[in-house]
Amino acid sequence: MYMSGLNAVQVYVPWNYHEPLPGVYDFSGDRDLGHFLDLTAEMGLLVILRPGPYICAEWEMGGLPAWLLWKPDIVLRSSDPDYLQAVDSWLEVLLPRIKPRLYQNGGNIISIQVENEYGSYSGCDYDYLRHLRAAFRTRLGPDVLLFTTDGNSAAELRCGTLQGLYATVDFGPGPNVTAAFAPQRLYEPKGPLVNSEYYTGWLDYWGEPHASSSPAQVAQGLQDMLQLGANVNMYMFQGGTNFGYWSGADYKGCYKPVTTSYDYDAPLSEAGDPTEKLFAIRTVIGKFQPLPEGPMPPATPKYAYGHVPLRKQGEVLELLDVLCPGGPIRSRFPLTFEAVKQAHGFVLYRTRLPRDVWDPAPLSAPPNSVCDRAYVLLNGGLLQNLSLDSALLSDWLIYPLDVDSAVTRGWPLPTPQAEGSRAGLGPALYTGAFQTPGIAWDTFVKFPGWSKGQLWINGFNVGRYWPVRGPQQTLFVPGSLLSASAPNNITLLELEGAPPRPFVLFLDRPLFNQTVSARAGTELRPP
Repeated sequence: MYMSGLNAVQVYVPWNYHEPLPGVYDFSGDRDLGHFLDLTAEMGLLVILRPGPYICAEWEMGGLPAWLLWKPDIVLRSSDPDYLQAVDSWLEVLLPRIKPRLYQNGGNIISIQVENEYGSYSGCDYDYLRHLRAAFRTRLGPDVLLFTTDGNSAAELRCGTLQGLYATVDFGPGPNVTAAFAPQRLYEPKGPLVNSEYYTGWLDYWGEPHASSSPAQVAQGLQDMLQLGANVNMYMFQGGTNFGYWSGADYKGCYKPVTTSYDYDAPLSEAGDPTEKLFAIRTVIGKFQPLPEGPMPPATPKYAYGHVPLRKQGEVLELLDVLCPGGPIRSRFPLTFEAVKQAHGFVLYRTRLPRDVWDPAPLSAPPNSVCDRAYVLLNGGLLQNLSLDSALLSDWLIYPLDVDSAVTRGWPLPTPQAEGSRAGLGPALYTGAFQTPGIAWDTFVKFPGWSKGQLWINGFNVGRYWPVRGPQQTLFVPGSLLSASAPNNITLLELEGAPPRPFVLFLDRPLFNQTVSARAGTELRPP
């Protein structure tokens, strides 16, 4: 970023990443915000901080912790007292860490975003925005620049802005930047023009073609804004990865879940490598200010570790004592994830049918009662295309599955010698291991013949794979997860069905551009 001529970096602070349970805070390891800010200061970069509390739809629950939903009637992103109490408790922990790093206090944080694109949300609760403004001012002082970001339409700015919070807009490349900034000028007639999210690409949704944009078009849009004297933040400059369960979803008339990759077709790739788009952007910036001297850092080395066979360790139904060591929760009727205090991952619900079913009978659920992807099994076989029935099934055993803890503990043990095993339908765990030729380089893992599931490498949850849906066909595996000397353990939870000879394939490049038509079952490729 620095070598590209940028003078600032904008970054999120996801609340749910740092407060996984009420009053339990984590700023260690990958969550070390202070260390990240130290690195930006060492590089001479300023910081635009986005602490939320809501940060972005594409991150799990917009950064809001799942435990907020333990109170069933809570109203998120509003002046609901229960919600505001939780927000205040979080800001009381976070903002004192930020205050010494503010620009006016000798640090490099020049501005702070309050909420995010609130004008796109149905709430339009000005009391909520007033409360946030007061919360940030009280804890950070009167001099910090607080701002909002909204789409560049009057309707979005109407509900997303508040006096005392500088109103900025976001938009992508277009033919008329003066017109694009016009809605901001209605709310900020004298201040600087700010595009706080200039879209350099777009994200991918499961089941849709891979998104891409023209380097020339992105560069031209940037040049037009800089010629106008505007301030520009590029979103994304580097997109990164939604590891684990952290990918969120957009709602654009329908639910659109985000892929594990957030490569975004950004100037820096998911692996942090420079692209043609980066050099086009750098050329534009060089027209307006001197560029740093010296070579651009090269792409990191990649390695194709090749074919790794996996062995089936067992079906989830056989492993409940390991995956749910505390045993099931008994309930007359099924409970939600929130009710059993399971934030992410998987829950297994089990009951017995009250009578024998001799003739075909519909198994149905009321509309909107299943709000997630569900798999229904009868006597261990996976049943598809099922509707759930009018007679209430009761006396459930509910198993909150903690697959991550089991994998982190080193279970199940890897079996690299396995050449394959009996394939089958239904959720099952597979393991394997591989050794590198004395290196630990970035790589990409492909899933030939697999359906949908989750991957762990050396106990780290790499993310969701879904090659039959696409477009993403590979998961990015940073070299920092790998060992150059010891075996690297693979654990895979396949939810639907494994190939007859289970294996994964490590490549030296990503595959993004394939998707499967759910209707026709045919592979589509973008033009």
